[in-house]
Amino acid sequence: MQEYVTLVDENDNVVGVAEKIDAHRNPKLHRAFSIFIVNSKDELLIQQRAEGKYHCPGMWANTCCGHPRPGESLEVAAHRRLREEMGFDTGMVKVFSFIYKTDFENGLTEKEYDHVFVGRWDGTPNINLDEAADYKWIPKDLLEEDIKKNPQIYGSNP
Repeated sequence: MQEYVTLVDENDNVVGVAEKIDAHRNPKLHRAFSIFIVNSKDELLIQQRAEGKYHCPGMWANTCCGHPRPGESLEVAAHRRLREEMGFDTGMVKVFSFIYKTDFENGLTEKEYDHVFVGRWDGTPNINLDEAADYKWIPKDLLEEDIKKNPQIYGSNP
């Protein structure tokens, strides 16, 4: 099944649609989101990306990332992907947006207008193994230390 992303300009205005892999092979600025879920102990839920992912397979990353489908709102897409990847849903708030570009060793490039969502949830995820190989709750200070010590095991998504 082909997936499509929404192309945007530097002000997040829609300028078109592109096939997802094409937008990453021939870098085109497109809309994306990143989700960070924190529990009542102030631990961050991170996931280990599944080996079949098109970039950063097997690496640890934030709770969930994705792209809204053309015509789909960011909020609807964020809830959809959280359910699809991590097997739960919770309230989230969009806290900021930014543009970033990252080149990967496999020749693909992320060039995204990324919208960051934060939510609070206590529970045990029911991960989709096609999306995430594992997960863990980790205190933010320990995560920051581990990223400094072992940057090679963390994906470069925001």
